[in-house]
Amino acid sequence: MPVKPPKGHQVSGKQLKALQERIKERKLAEADWEIVQGLAETVQCLSLALAEKDASLGRLCKYLFGAPTETAKNVLKNLHQQQANEKAEKPQSKKGHGRKPASAYNGGKKVTIEHPTLNTGDRCPGCEKGKIYELAMPSVFVHVVGDAPLKATVYERIRLRCNLCGEVFVPELPPEAGEKKHDESAGAMLALLKYGCGLPLHRLEKLQANLGHPLPASTQWDILNASAVILSPVHDALVQCAAQGELIHNDDTAMKVLSFLKQQDPENTRKGIYTTGIVSKWQGRQMALFMTGNRHAGENLAELLKRRKTGLSPPIQMCDAASRNASEDFETILANCMAHARRQFVELINSFPDECTYVIELLAKVYHHDAIVKEQGLSPEQRLDYHQRQSGPIMAELEAWCKKQIDENIVEPNSGLGKAIKYMLKHWVKLTRFLKVPGAPLDNNLCERALKHAILHRKNALFYKTQRGAYVGDLFMSLIHTCQLAGVNPLHYLTWLPKNAQDLEKTPENYMPWHYAQPQSSSQ
Repeated sequence: MPVKPPKGHQVSGKQLKALQERIKERKLAEADWEIVQGLAETVQCLSLALAEKDASLGRLCKYLFGAPTETAKNVLKNLHQQQANEKAEKPQSKKGHGRKPASAYNGGKKVTIEHPTLNTGDRCPGCEKGKIYELAMPSVFVHVVGDAPLKATVYERIRLRCNLCGEVFVPELPPEAGEKKHDESAGAMLALLKYGCGLPLHRLEKLQANLGHPLPASTQWDILNASAVILSPVHDALVQCAAQGELIHNDDTAMKVLSFLKQQDPENTRKGIYTTGIVSKWQGRQMALFMTGNRHAGENLAELLKRRKTGLSPPIQMCDAASRNASEDFETILANCMAHARRQFVELINSFPDECTYVIELLAKVYHHDAIVKEQGLSPEQRLDYHQRQSGPIMAELEAWCKKQIDENIVEPNSGLGKAIKYMLKHWVKLTRFLKVPGAPLDNNLCERALKHAILHRKNALFYKTQRGAYVGDLFMSLIHTCQLAGVNPLHYLTWLPKNAQDLEKTPENYMPWHYAQPQSSSQ
């Protein structure tokens, strides 16, 4: 039964001391039992409040100081002896040295150095008998230098003037100088630094000035704004592709737009400003979208689905159980995030170790099965069949355990554990959608990782000044993260787009990140 707040009892210190004496003497009066009952109820309420306080403080510490991943290995204090034995039986692989291999520097310039005196087929100068030949693997040395993110080159052209007619002769600029002061790569680098790495423009201005390549923050914004005008057709085409997705993840995070805050109607009850993250899977490709404004995730999803072609089946929608994430205007196959349900037990592991360990270990088996599916590259239908056979009994066991805890009053419903169990039971159908619908994921981690771009920007820049600034940020974050999902170098891609501005405006659908052919590293 739910714990009711204890009745108020006005008990003085003298009365409590007298009660303690009667308890010692085993001579309680009839009126004492009501006070004892009130004290017991108070202790119970305080215990529940303390458990919830510990969970809240733990959550706050994670936000402030960070935390290790929520894997079962990190969460559970006592590992199974079986796991320890299996680890001991497995041969321990030698740890690496932690340095990046030369192949990781695929964006750097490659220089091939020939031997100054020897060639393939020459007589060996060591033994003077054999012939030398080229080895398959060259000797590699990586040399890293520091430089400004945006580097300026000053071209001084010597001018010649005729002393008779006065005509001035100036040499032509070299081809690499281009025709504009700021190259296309400058806008790409600025976008990657600010919207991909969270570096504020004023901070970059100081860095550039210290390195002798000044670039004011106002000039940086002008470059970014002009680039956004050119790239807007590609962003619109990306939105159109995302609207056709078979699987759509969505969630949002708080954001500040100063112009919105100034223009808010005091009588309007809606005060929130959000950045919505959407990751759509369409034809085997993943697309990331960001939308900042006073609409929440469900409303932004509805705007996206307005562009969906008629006749397509409803998409699978993955999100957490917050009501603002769902769209009321369009039909979707709604699935809820298992990681959100699991996290509530993770936060209570210290208060309810046995119960939370049981739940976390069961869900670990389900995630292990999903990892096997990904490793084997099974189709959505094969994945569904595998989960039904392997994960279905586990989830049935977990559901029966949850119902037993509540129905038989084993767990206090108002406790943190009781609330976690009731949350799981309330959303059970949507949490187990992966057992009924082909392609339904387990969690919304893909979208939460995407939203880290917006969170990183918020932590460093703190806010957007105008709605235009928010749109430019959304555009570049969308293109940059879609490049990352497609395995494309975002700097090269964002440099490539403005160079094809005329054709891009006519056929933007041909300039998606997956259409970009990455150049190989130069060997100069």
